[in-house]
Amino acid sequence: MDDYIEIPPEQLSQEVLQAVIEEFITREGTDYGLQDYSLEQKVMQIQRQLDDGRVVIAYDPVSESCTLLTKD
Repeated sequence: MDDYIEIPPEQLSQEVLQAVIEEFITREGTDYGLQDYSLEQKVMQIQRQLDDGRVVIAYDPVSESCTLLTKD
């Protein structure tokens, strides 16, 4: 994560945080998991992971984009 800047979720408005999470979820387009989850359920799962510190919001200043990464 050396090339990224970690953005604490609490520094984002709820609307922006929701948009970042939803964009991440829908980025791949297809979910190949064994169980289907609604977008709302996926958002709640990621929100819990952010709250627990298992996932971080990473901003790439070169591409001016952000993604979610698991914390190592």
